[in-house]
Amino acid sequence: MGGDVSPADLVRIPSPVGPDEEIGKSLPALKKSLVSALSAAVLASGLALGTASPASAATCPSEASPVVNGGKAHWKIACTSKGVKVYGWVQDTATDGRCATVTATSDGGPGWINMVEACGSGVRTNFDWTIPGTKAAKVWLRILDTR
Repeated sequence: MGGDVSPADLVRIPSPVGPDEEIGKSLPALKKSLVSALSAAVLASGLALGTASPASAATCPSEASPVVNGGKAHWKIACTSKGVKVYGWVQDTATDGRCATVTATSDGGPGWINMVEACGSGVRTNFDWTIPGTKAAKVWLRILDTR
């Protein structure tokens, strides 16, 4: 106990690369695999979470007609005596198993959120919401994966 350790006493750990490969030669392949995996993860999360991000708050009156790959929408924001009214439609434009959605949230005032979806190419869904206690709303179109 406490003596010197000889190389024969060490446990040999197998190399992750073959005996004829150099570590430097396997790094590009590893890098390519990691980049491919990361790209796939980013793409998958984009499909699951949507293709558009929330718009900045719009005050009333305002109007928008956004179009994204797979969907389109049109909405108006109008002032009322109690808040804002958000109304319009959303349409799915692709046969891809995904849904076009419109989401609206209050901007100021009490927290409020609502979402409507259109699923199936050509399907159009109308919406008409009243958001109390505010004069602005955030409204956006996005595509959600339903698979």
